[in-house]
Amino acid sequence: MTSSRPTVGIVGLGYGRAHISAFQANGCEVVAVCQRNQATAKAVADAYGVPRVFERWEAMLEDVRPEIVVIATPPHLHLAIAGAAFAAGAHVLCEKPLAMSRAEARAMVDAAVRAGRIGMTGFNWRFAVAMQRFHAMVSEDAVGRVFHIGARWLGARWADEASAPTWRMDRAQAGVGAMGDMGVHVVDFIRWNFGEFTRVSARAGIAYGNRRAPGLNRPPDAEDFCTVVADLASGAQATLTVSRTAHGVNEHSLEAYGSRGAVSYRMLRDEPRWWAGELRAAGSGAMLQPVPVDPAPDVTDRDPMDVIGKALIAPLVARFLDAVRTGRSASPSLEDGLRAQAVLDAVVESSTQGGWVDVAH
Repeated sequence: MTSSRPTVGIVGLGYGRAHISAFQANGCEVVAVCQRNQATAKAVADAYGVPRVFERWEAMLEDVRPEIVVIATPPHLHLAIAGAAFAAGAHVLCEKPLAMSRAEARAMVDAAVRAGRIGMTGFNWRFAVAMQRFHAMVSEDAVGRVFHIGARWLGARWADEASAPTWRMDRAQAGVGAMGDMGVHVVDFIRWNFGEFTRVSARAGIAYGNRRAPGLNRPPDAEDFCTVVADLASGAQATLTVSRTAHGVNEHSLEAYGSRGAVSYRMLRDEPRWWAGELRAAGSGAMLQPVPVDPAPDVTDRDPMDVIGKALIAPLVARFLDAVRTGRSASPSLEDGLRAQAVLDAVVESSTQGGWVDVAH
């Protein structure tokens, strides 16, 4: 890193908008944003004090040459942007799912290695203070040998049939549906805390087949909900439930039960200071009880994207910047994104063809 205030260019301003406040909170200079809708991009740039706006990411890389590139576009663009950014000497923070396939994700990892640049995957939900404490307790063997794990991520964004469809309903742009939107985070939670998946069996469904993905005269082909049963290398069993069509909820959870006890994490997005999460635990023979966690960041913004940026992406960015300064890889790495992508590939194969599918490693 050559400057006292690292320069950042952000491609994609849906979820990418949350990255602006996250990098600014870490003392970086966001020098450019890029999105096809120039009116929206200009409004965002003005709101955050970003000086340059681009329609094409290629022009942004050539004209501005940011030291860090954030990729927050639909997944079908990730590989091309990452490859060009690494070749231009930039470090890359890429949103999830990392790519369209394990092969593409591997190409991104290899590109970072060839360029000698740092790459990380945007698994920002690891950084809720309750999830951080969950991870510490599991690492300290509070659960013992894990028998079974339950995880779910439920939301209502497209629960109403009249909700406007987006590119996320087109597999050619999104790769997968709800599993890429939300399920990849619970895959990461399980991998990070309990180790690798070995095989999966999945069932998936589309809520409203009469919708049309934008620009396409055909029904959506990316799943709205999915249930996965999985075996881990440790011998533990896991069940994942994911839905973006669940009326009345906006939450995710992870719980594990083992030979010494249990831990249970939950984040309900309609609670005060929801970004902290909640944690409970139990020892042998006891019932689950609340566990105190470190204070959550004090965020007063009302804009949900700024809350996510400052409370949950900013800690990831701090780790990213440390890796850039030291040259040491940091988790969640591109390799973490690759391994999660391998699970997604197996889920898609199982939900399409049926039966158990081994996860490639």
